[in-house]
Amino acid sequence: MADLERLLREQEVEDHKNPRKARVTRRFIIAEGLYMNTGTICPLPELVKLKYKYKARIFLEESLSFGVLGEHGRGVTEHFGINIDDIDLISANMENSLASIGGFCCGRSFVIDHQRLSGQGYCFSASLPPLLAAAAIEALNIMEENPGVFAVLKEKCRHIHSALQGISGLRVVGEALSPAFHLQLEESTGSREQDVKLLQEIVSQCMDRGIALTRARYLEREERCLPPPSIRVVVTVEQTEEELEKAASTIKEVAQAVLL
Repeated sequence: MADLERLLREQEVEDHKNPRKARVTRRFIIAEGLYMNTGTICPLPELVKLKYKYKARIFLEESLSFGVLGEHGRGVTEHFGINIDDIDLISANMENSLASIGGFCCGRSFVIDHQRLSGQGYCFSASLPPLLAAAAIEALNIMEENPGVFAVLKEKCRHIHSALQGISGLRVVGEALSPAFHLQLEESTGSREQDVKLLQEIVSQCMDRGIALTRARYLEREERCLPPPSIRVVVTVEQTEEELEKAASTIKEVAQAVLL
């Protein structure tokens, strides 16, 4: 956050030097509600303060946080109790909590009106198939009719997060509330390629024992801050306590066999 404010302050100084350019400059703070690469929640209250201090707009990407965070699953704004009017645009895909495809955008009326006007040509070439649109609507109905499901999901996330603590050679990375978090090597071998091989071996052996994991993959040449190699673990509300216990014990056993 300190570095973000430094960048905004530098831009403000540049604007004072060149007022003509400043009139046409647009500032955007773009953040994920719940970061897929780290399993951490964005510090939205601090971002909102910076928005008003430096006259920026906030765009939130909530593909992972929508349907997860907040008492009713409405995302990071509900999680922090932030007024939705403080956010200029929210977007999310519908492939996670809604179990469909495509995505949605919502925000201030003038932003959405502009989208509708500029995007009319895509309504027929990139529209959602009726079956999948109906599936997404039904998922929203389930979320509205059964808000208790979000408390259940949070409890399961906390449970597996706690169960995976203390694995020799691995550390858990991510918030306890996040349904997607990471297992990283406590100490690198010194070679990214070797680290990847060790983690892939854990993934493969877990798969052989009926536990589906995936190694996190990145566009290594394009990442500005390339995360360390990791295994991504994902929790769903439909998983039973027995399944979570089996997953945790299997991961522990395989990790100890591979890393020791």
